[in-house]
Amino acid sequence: MRHKCSSVGERPYCYVCNKAFTQKSSLTAHERLHSGERPYCCDVCSKTFAKKNNLITHKRLHSGERPYCCDICNKTFVLKGDMVKHKRVHSGERPFSCDVCDKTFVRKVDMVIHQRIHSGYRPYFCDVCSKTFIRKSHMVNHKRIHSGERPFSCDVCNKTFIQQGDMIRHKRIHSGDRPYYCDVCNKTFIHKGHMVSHQRIHSGERPFCCDVCNKTFNLKSNLTKHKSFHSGVRLYYCDVCNKGFVQKGNMVRHQRVHSGE
Repeated sequence: MRHKCSSVGERPYCYVCNKAFTQKSSLTAHERLHSGERPYCCDVCSKTFAKKNNLITHKRLHSGERPYCCDICNKTFVLKGDMVKHKRVHSGERPFSCDVCDKTFVRKVDMVIHQRIHSGYRPYFCDVCSKTFIRKSHMVNHKRIHSGERPFSCDVCNKTFIQQGDMIRHKRIHSGDRPYYCDVCNKTFIHKGHMVSHQRIHSGERPFCCDVCNKTFNLKSNLTKHKSFHSGVRLYYCDVCNKGFVQKGNMVRHQRVHSGE
């Protein structure tokens, strides 16, 4: 009967927004967006859902079920869509492109977030200091600075961290894992950022430029130190006499006066 109705152009539609559907069940689920009705309830945590399929997917968080498996690396997923997106890592497919700078992305959501760099749109803000953020996760991590919360803990040395990624990178110190390597000299690194910085030695790239004298640097930290010469800002202080220095090396040499070294 549903197929027959669709063939003659009879499509049930929402009386609120006039959106049409091929099946009445789809219309019923859609109308819950307007009514706020969430008839499906998780019997573990009592979270409610508008669609039965969303409840089924949610309950996998409690059961640990991950029914979708990548046939290349055997990584498993709760959602089929997540598996499809993951497989683009192997295929190299990046179907979403920024219409401003042509940068490509594996996931549409990453492209949308990236485009905020061009638009200046920063929809998330800290209710303590009003700092704004492009990503919600950045705001959540930032607010832990105010609360002092450090929810991620190393199970080897119990050091705590604000961000999970920082904990994961820290644990490589214990495991010896260095997953990033230079494709020129095969030197390995714990952090991807360290590898990227190292590769500039081979390429000669110096992307950080002083806006006062135009001197360029391969590391942002070196640019920051250099700019202190122009500004007169003293970044390093002797912990004995509190004398300030532009360069760390000068402070270290000065401290020998106190130590007698």
